[in-house]
Amino acid sequence: MANTPTLFDADFFDAAQNARAWPFEEAKKVLKRVEKTGKKEAIFETGYGPSGLPHIGTFGEVVRTSMVRHAFRLLTNDQIPTKIICFSDDMDGLRKVPTNVPNQERMAEYLGKPLTKVPDPFSDEYESFAHHNNARLRKFLDDFGFEYEFASATDYYTSGRLDKALLRMLEVYDDVMKVILPTLGEERQKTYSPFLPICPRTGIVLQVPMIARDVENGTVTYVDPETNEEVVVPVTGGAVKCQWKADWALRWYALGVDYEMSGKDLIDSVKLSSRIVRAMGGTPPESLSYELFLDDQGQKISKSKGNGLSIEDWLTYASDESLALFMYQKPKTAKKLHFDVIPKAVDEYYTFCTKAETQSPAEVLENPAVHIHAGMPPKHDMPLTFALLLNLVSAANASDASVLWGFITRYAPEATPATHPELDRMVGYAIRYFDDFVKPTKQFRAPTDQERAAMEKLAVRLDEVEDQSDAEAIQTLVFEIGKEFEFEPLRNWFKALYQVLLGQDQGPRFGSFIALYGVNETKQLIADALAGKFAA
Repeated sequence: MANTPTLFDADFFDAAQNARAWPFEEAKKVLKRVEKTGKKEAIFETGYGPSGLPHIGTFGEVVRTSMVRHAFRLLTNDQIPTKIICFSDDMDGLRKVPTNVPNQERMAEYLGKPLTKVPDPFSDEYESFAHHNNARLRKFLDDFGFEYEFASATDYYTSGRLDKALLRMLEVYDDVMKVILPTLGEERQKTYSPFLPICPRTGIVLQVPMIARDVENGTVTYVDPETNEEVVVPVTGGAVKCQWKADWALRWYALGVDYEMSGKDLIDSVKLSSRIVRAMGGTPPESLSYELFLDDQGQKISKSKGNGLSIEDWLTYASDESLALFMYQKPKTAKKLHFDVIPKAVDEYYTFCTKAETQSPAEVLENPAVHIHAGMPPKHDMPLTFALLLNLVSAANASDASVLWGFITRYAPEATPATHPELDRMVGYAIRYFDDFVKPTKQFRAPTDQERAAMEKLAVRLDEVEDQSDAEAIQTLVFEIGKEFEFEPLRNWFKALYQVLLGQDQGPRFGSFIALYGVNETKQLIADALAGKFAA
């Protein structure tokens, strides 16, 4: 686009009214709700359970919610104030010790206590386990540039910010019980209460039945399971917390939440919490049930198990923008989240950024890069793809960025680390990704007679290429040789090149690889492979 207008220009406001990208579909639901209620502000919420370390699923919820919020701002021309509240359920009792943290024996001594009362197992830097995990989440969200308001359940309960809602829940206690009890087993029904007292004697979050309630004084009574004494506690001031489904409803009611998305595994919980909010006299928020992330074995990613990718894992090998793109795409489809998906996400991100430069306002609002950046994406001059970089690292066996830049500047003379910092960043990612994930799995094989003859012919005919950086001309030549030697289907020829020369099953266009790596270097690569220097 010639002048790169802001996304709050009139053209984009008009285009937003008919935009079909999923963040707009969600934002339209929020707008309809706000218009119906007459609210002057739209509140978006996302929750975090700090019983385990933050992982990509946590980030995904925040980035997707941010995308919906931005779409809402476009729909309303930014005339209705908005904010995202990132709420940490850090007053929950520690139910079990995570398997991926140190000092587990010490942590076991604090089972049942609120997470903000469990010592930090990693160091003495933070006040508690919850404070440590909250800090890690906030640091990443801050580094990424999210706009959000952090909220701690412990702070909200103990400061009195939830007192009014807690007293209201006490008033409608029987109605809340009617919602929850039918969903529980017979034994659990006997002990259930939406209120969980924090034992004044032990500090443990108790799951005990209430034997009396005093709405006028705002108190509940329970029997201490160890001493058998009756204990009266207020429901305010942090003396109790709520069971999580009631707690969810409590937050929605107290904060006036208009939108919160959650995983597909929580659909029933969303329904129950929504009914509780209605019993309290409130209106449940609009929501999106997204599909879960799976690890490479197809299992649900879990904070306590530590399977799948962490935020840090992804950012070791690729940019945060590529991670945001992965989160944007098809939120209602289950996706495997493992290291193999990274290269594709990286290259797709740059493709979308480039497309945005020439798109109309309507097209721009369907472009994922716009939702990632909450505005027009930056311009990136990327003369080669991440996939091609990986193949260059593979062929050159390079662990030094300067070696790779020697190939790159021959392929794209105008490119240097100084003029192309984004490409230089990708070089670093490519080296790390290759060393950790490609190199250990490389499996070379010997060529068949047909493949050997074709590769020998390719080595000879490469001298015919006048412009040795002309990737298209080289690709045409490789293609012609595949047809000449009657590979059926033709993709078997390209697969053979990668398996025999690079020890992997696939890669980018081979003509582009030769143009980048060099004709003479490729001829030597072919000679070494045919001489048996690679295959075991």
